[in-house]
Amino acid sequence: MTTASMATRRFLTFILFLIFLFASLLDVVVHCKTLKRGDLHNNKLTGPIPPQIGRLKHLKILNLRWNKFQDVIPPEIGELKQLTHLYLGFNNFKGEIPKELANLPELRYLHLHENHFTGRIPPELGTLQNLRHLDAGNNRLVGTIRELIRIEGCFPALRNLYLNNNYLTGGIPSQLANFTNLEILHLSYNRMTGVIPVSLGHIPKLTYLYLDHNQFSGRIPDAFYKHPFLKEMYIEGNSFRTGVDPIGIHKVLELSEFSDIVV
Repeated sequence: MTTASMATRRFLTFILFLIFLFASLLDVVVHCKTLKRGDLHNNKLTGPIPPQIGRLKHLKILNLRWNKFQDVIPPEIGELKQLTHLYLGFNNFKGEIPKELANLPELRYLHLHENHFTGRIPPELGTLQNLRHLDAGNNRLVGTIRELIRIEGCFPALRNLYLNNNYLTGGIPSQLANFTNLEILHLSYNRMTGVIPVSLGHIPKLTYLYLDHNQFSGRIPDAFYKHPFLKEMYIEGNSFRTGVDPIGIHKVLELSEFSDIVV
């Protein structure tokens, strides 16, 4: 097959994908069976994701970011067994995050940022053995971290967890220390309380930690001062107490704000 014919085939596949998703000609789905990548980001597409999305059995990447999609995510999304990357951020989706996403065994990146999702994050997502990146920040989610990680052995591959700018409550459970691959933990701008567990400072690969603008209290564990990889730690907007001069922690952390620390 020539380069020109391959390009033509890809273009036609893309057009069929558009028709399938956003028109009523659903019979064209038979022509989309081999589609592996659907990238429609940064357009002005509106409306819901149709349930027929579940027919694209070979789809590996679906990128719908930066559009104006709305309504709930159809449960049929869980039928895309080969999906590795799902980007739905910066839209107007609402309702609960569907637990059917836990039926995607190959999923590595789940981006739900900046929507109107409500309710709790389904703990079933913790069964995804390959999930590396979970971003559900800037939504209207409630619940606790403890509820999310209640399944034993959950999120074994998770590296990045973004839950900032929601309505999460409760504390940081010490079980988070079991997330040995975790590099980024972003919990800013929630309603979380309690002390920071010492075990959090022993996550070996933790590099970026954002806890600012919550209701945390107590001391900053010494482990954070000595962590070999921690580069940034934001803790302003809480009621922490520390037994050392706050300047000392700047020797370890590149960017921190300590204006609200009670010494």
